[in-house]
Formats: sequence, structure tokens, C-alpha cells
Amino acid sequence: MSGTGARRIRVRVEGLVQGVGFRPFVCGLAGAYGVSGFVGNDPGGVFIEAEGEPSALDAFTAGLTAQAPPLALVERVSVEPAEPVGGSGFRIVASRRGEQPDGALVSPDAGTCAACLRELRDPGDRRHRYPFANCTDCGPRFTIVTGVPYDRCATTMADFEMCAACALEYGDPGDRRFHAQPVCCPACGPSLRALGADGLPAAGDPVEVAAGWLEAGRVVAIKGLGGYHLAVLAADGAAVAALRARKRRESRPFAVLAADAAAAGTLVHLEPAAERLLTGTSRPIVLAPRRRDAPVAGAVAPGARDLGVMLPYTPLHHLLAERLAVPYVLTSGNLTDEPIAYRDEEALRRLAGVADGFLVHDRRIEAPADDSLVRVFRGRELVVRRSRGYAPAPVGVPWRFPRPVLACGAQLKNTFCVARGNQAFLSQHIGDLESYETLRSFAEGVEHFCRIFGVRPAVVAHDLHPEYLSTAYARDREDVDLIAVQHHHAHIASCLAEHGHGGPVIGVAFDGLGLGADGTLWGGELLVADLVSFRRAGHLEAVPMPGGAAAVRQPWRMAAAWLDRIHGDALPGLAVVGRHREQWPAVVRMARAGLNSPLTSSAGRLFDAVAAIAGVRDVIGYEGQAAAELEARVDPGERGAYPARLIEGEPLVIAAGDLVGAAAEDVAAGVDAGRVAARFHRGLAAAVVRAVRVVGEGTGLRTAALSGGVFQNTVLLEAVVSGLERERFQVLVHSRVPPGDGGIALGQAVVAAANDRR
Repeated sequence: MSGTGARRIRVRVEGLVQGVGFRPFVCGLAGAYGVSGFVGNDPGGVFIEAEGEPSALDAFTAGLTAQAPPLALVERVSVEPAEPVGGSGFRIVASRRGEQPDGALVSPDAGTCAACLRELRDPGDRRHRYPFANCTDCGPRFTIVTGVPYDRCATTMADFEMCAACALEYGDPGDRRFHAQPVCCPACGPSLRALGADGLPAAGDPVEVAAGWLEAGRVVAIKGLGGYHLAVLAADGAAVAALRARKRRESRPFAVLAADAAAAGTLVHLEPAAERLLTGTSRPIVLAPRRRDAPVAGAVAPGARDLGVMLPYTPLHHLLAERLAVPYVLTSGNLTDEPIAYRDEEALRRLAGVADGFLVHDRRIEAPADDSLVRVFRGRELVVRRSRGYAPAPVGVPWRFPRPVLACGAQLKNTFCVARGNQAFLSQHIGDLESYETLRSFAEGVEHFCRIFGVRPAVVAHDLHPEYLSTAYARDREDVDLIAVQHHHAHIASCLAEHGHGGPVIGVAFDGLGLGADGTLWGGELLVADLVSFRRAGHLEAVPMPGGAAAVRQPWRMAAAWLDRIHGDALPGLAVVGRHREQWPAVVRMARAGLNSPLTSSAGRLFDAVAAIAGVRDVIGYEGQAAAELEARVDPGERGAYPARLIEGEPLVIAAGDLVGAAAEDVAAGVDAGRVAARFHRGLAAAVVRAVRVVGEGTGLRTAALSGGVFQNTVLLEAVVSGLERERFQVLVHSRVPPGDGGIALGQAVVAAANDRR
């Protein structure tokens, strides 16, 4: 109750403050300090009017940041005086609508909290075994949001009217479901069904039915938070093989879901940082070293040193994991190269012939979101795929975007980015833009982000490559200014943005391919770069790519190009030559003539060549497979390193052929693949460090930024970072944003903004 010395204030809170229990938290905070007034949501965030004694108001406003809920991210609290009106009590008022969103953020989905799990397992609780239990601390958020401000009517939970019991919890300031928008129970919320392959309902408890199917070796499609998954028992080799054949996913590793951290620990070696990531609210897939005795079929992750493990993140996944009591594969519900299925009718159609049964529910998914994928580097997370649990949390930057920006990203592993103010909203993983379905998913995602974040793009950034579908989409936009951003400049800018560093730096961008400023295919670049521009200071030695895209799918072609460059017709006795003796001469002639053989400086293609020479992988089933398997073969005890010259000039050239030649010599002498892989990694890293040192001596720069998909390879990353640190460089590496093409859009956005400010 307000006293005679009371004053009143108006407060605006901006940041991630909707869908995280912030209004109920404000009510509780006001009660604790004897403050009266009200709180509500609007398109800009949270608005508050509070009245009380000056000391109480000071403590109240300080607590808005210091005591915020676990899922909240308070970015700004602004306060202005208001006329006291008296009164008592503090309440949540109706949300204000009709304005364009400006400061409101949308929370990522959050894994099931401990309190909801206790209810799920309590036979006396009304939510016992209810697959959709949630509260202000957990549950669906981004994937159900249709608009802002965040209220039930602006989510797909608007389809379900609260029962009296849920309404009491929703309205009780002392209940953890106070104003929890997705609140529901078996009486009023979504329901679960098991459907046969024919789409007809199956009798019995749906979880029990699905578990029985899995135990019988069948493939089951399960509707999760952000889309459908396909599941089989992880130890059932026949079921895993059937899933691979039906999904047309020959060899890319599957992720495995374990019931809890202890169960995950029987599958992989978990360092403390990995366990923290595994059990956190984001619940990503965590890549960790696989145990030799892991009860998992070999076909789950063939050729991989690491295994992707995850924990249940919805009550449904918990129920199924506890019923099965063994790990199960959980992979995206799609055919290879398609986006994840998330609309029910479409899922039943697209997954027919793949799934033997379906575990479905009737809560609509508004925004599809694949599972996120992370690994650990030096005790910190290194995000490989940023999606469910991470998107759409913003990446804050210290520079303002003069005008709203849309960045369209890359062709592979696409994400897009919308930006305003000093916030960049990187989308969930979209996938490879190589089909109509994925392009449609991309376009729908752009419109959804623009709507919920109130962005009307005035500037649209895109890749230099004219044939990327993301570039074509950008050029089809009307009434916007287009800015083309070179692929590897965008990589380095993405790393700079994550660190709030404006440059200039020496950027090392190692990846598969990207169109260079000179019209050739780059991918092993040393750039002197800031956010506005770059200069190509060095690169890996370029070599023809015989057959163009065919050389990406068939790494032995890159081996042929390199070995011809080094030895000509005097080839050493290598098994890779014998394995392809019929095609080898034609491929070499193609490379020599430059016929459909574009020059490339790609680090990814260099890895491909060495993998083929070492007998690791001649033909790939997914992008980056040869490089990943070469990394997996590294012998950690090997201390040798192949030498590589630096060829002086402008730009500087790293003689990558020296590395290939040394590897070929070792293989011909019978050195095993593990030692070859280790010597190659160590030799390449040493050459990069020496090249950065030379560029640093010429420019005076002492900060290096490492980006590009090749730096998801933690063996190479550790060797390069350690070497640069010994040379006293400050080294910037990715953590929250993928180093691969999933981070390109962020780099495009900040480069576009930097040029827009000029």
C-alpha cells in the first residue's frame, strides 16, 4: 500500500522478457517490496507502473535485472517519474496491441523443468504421465508463437480453452503457472494419439503402443516441439539399417537420446562442460567421444569418433525414454535434403513409406525447428547447428543497424538473419537450399521473423554467388537496397560480430567452397578484414576441381588433381589410383585442360584429397564426410607434422601441395591412416600459424579470427589456436554462432550495416 512519502514510476523492460514468466516474477517482486501498481506485455517488451516508498522502488527496479527468472535476458530497464495515484495491490493487466514490435523478444523453447518432471512421475498429480506438462520455466515458446506480445491468443495454444483448474493456476500469483501461456492438463490441453502406417488410430496407451513398435524393430515418427522425428532403438542394427534405407541417408551419423545424464555417460565420455550443455534448458545434441562398449549399433554413426547424444526435452520424450529404458535414435523427420516435416497432414504424406507408425498430437507447430548440435572446445560450447533451444534469441552487437536488414545466408546449412537496433536475430537451421520444399521453408521463415520482430527490411544482404537460391530470393525482393557480401568476408564478420569486435583482424576462413572476388572458388583464405571491407592477404595453393560438383561428391578426384600437379605421369604406387584406374586418366586430362575444372583454394577439398589418398573415404554420402572421418582417424600420440612452404607474394600462398605430397609418400611407404591424418593436421596448422605471423608482420595486426566450417574440426582448431597463442596473437573463435555456413547470415548482416553507415 502506498504511503504519504510514496512516489510512482513508469518502467519499461526490454529483452527476452516474454514467455519466460517475467510478469509473474514482477508481481512477486512487487509484493516482496510492498509496491503497488501493474505490469503488462506490449509489442516492445514489458511495461510497469509501480508506486511505493522511494527505497522500496529502488530495490524493486534493481531486482528486475538482478533477480530475473532463469530464462529471461534483461537488456534494458528505463524508468521515468509518474504522478502517484494511491491504491494497493499489484496486478497483471491486459497486453497492449496494435503497435509494431520494437523491443520485444521471443523466447527459445526450453526443456522440461524438474518441477514438471516430478508431477509427470507422481501418480497422485493430475498431470501424471501427461505429455504436455509445462510451466513458466519450461515448455514450448518460439515454435508455438504466432505473434507478439506473447499471450496465449498469440500462440497455437489459442486452440485450447483452459479448464477451471488450469485457470486457477494461471491466475494465482503464488503458483509457478501464474500467467504461463501454454498451461494445460489432460482435461483441456493437447492429446496424444498413436496412428498406424495407414493413418488409422491404434488402440491402447499411445506411449505404450509406440514403445512396443520400437521394441519390435519398427520405425516410428514422433511429433516433437519443432517437427517430426524418426525413431528406432539405437542397439537394433536391422532397424537402424532400415531407417537409413528409407530415409535415403546412407552414412551421416544419427543422434541418440538417452534417458538421463547417467545413461548418456554409458554411450560417450562426458567432460563437465559437455554434461552442463546436455542437461541445460536448451537441450541440444552434444557431440562427445564415443565409448568403445557403447550399446549402440555400428550403423548409427559409421566412421565417426564422436557420437551425438541428447536428453529428453519434452514430457513425451521423457515418458518414452523411461518406458524403453534403453537409448533410441532420434533423427529429423524427413528424407535427405528435405526440410523437417512439421505440419500433420504433410508429415503423414511425406513420411509414408518411411515410418511404420506415428506418435502425434494436436498442438500445431507454428515455426519448425530442428535439434541444435554443439560440441565442446576448451570447456566452452561450440555451436555447430543453431536451432531449437537457441533460436530466436538475439545476438547483440555494439553497433546499431541504421536501417532494418535481412541477410539471406548461404546455399548450404542455410540460416537467415533479420536485424534492427543493435540486435541480430539469426534464424533456426533451415537446411540446404536445393529443393522447392526447403526454399518454401526459408521464405515462410523470413516472413515469420519479420512479423514477430517487426522488421520491414530496407537493406537485403546476399552472397556473391549468382546461382544460390538465397541470392535469387534477395534479388526478387522489391523496394530494398541490395548488398552482395563475399562468402569468406561474411564468415570472418560473423566471428567479429559474436565478439563485438569491429576489426581489422587477420581472418582465417577455411571451408568447402565460396565464390571469390576474382570469380574463382575460394575456401582456404587469409583476409585482412574489418566489417566494411577485406583484402585477400593469402590463401591455400589453388588446384583444379575436376568435374566441378562431382569432385565434391567424389574426393578421389581431388586426389587425382593434386597428385597430377605434384607427380605428373610418374605416379607413386597408391591404392587410390588402383581403385579408380579406369576413370583416372580421363579425370586427369579434364583437370589439365581446365574442362569443367574450376580452380579452388578450398581447405575442405584439400582434406578430401588427403582422405582419399589415406584410404579413408573416396566417395561421400554427405557434405564434409571425408574431412570428418579424417579427423576421426587422427592418432593423438603422433607428434610429426608435414612441412609446407610459404610462397611469398601478394597474396601469400601456402603450398598445400607439399602436404599432399608428404601424405602420399607416407601412404606409399605403408604408414597407417591415423599417423598420416595427424601429421597432415599438425602440418596444416603450423603452416597457417606461420602465414598469419607473416601477415601480422606486414600489417602490425595482432588479432586473428578463425571461421568457416573446417574450424568445426576441433583437432585443427586446437592446433591453430595454440600455435597462434604461442606467437602472442589474440585469437577469436566461434562459440554461440556456428563457424560454418549456419553463421554466414550474421556476417552478411553486419557487413551490410557497416556499409550502410558509410
